[in-house]
Amino acid sequence: MVRFLSRRRRRVVINITSLIDVLFLLLIFFVISTTFREQPGMNLELPDAKHAGVERADQLVVEVTPDRRIFLGREELPQDSLESRLRAQVPSLAEKKLLLRADENVPHGLVVRIMDAAKGAGLETIVVATRIKRPGE
Repeated sequence: MVRFLSRRRRRVVINITSLIDVLFLLLIFFVISTTFREQPGMNLELPDAKHAGVERADQLVVEVTPDRRIFLGREELPQDSLESRLRAQVPSLAEKKLLLRADENVPHGLVVRIMDAAKGAGLETIVVATRIKRPGE
């Protein structure tokens, strides 16, 4: 007697519930631990530049408005006290870098005086903010 063994096809079922749980936990972790920094600023018309590079200098920001008012962060300062205020903040900086955001209508001489005050305060790098000029503008 010949016996035929019937082979049943086994279906392999992979339970991915645990995998989905881990993926959701990772997603929640990254969403919670990610920080988005918005840099408070003023409405400035930055000068155009075709060959601008991208730099990060988010620790110390000086802004100059079209009416020649100078702001260190959100605080307005007179020009003669800028160097001393910068000097007071230099020791707490990780990088001795300043981001200078000056409106394009600000006189060149004022920008140079601010850069001189920054160098006098001990800052090593001054990044001048520009707007990237797009073709056709």
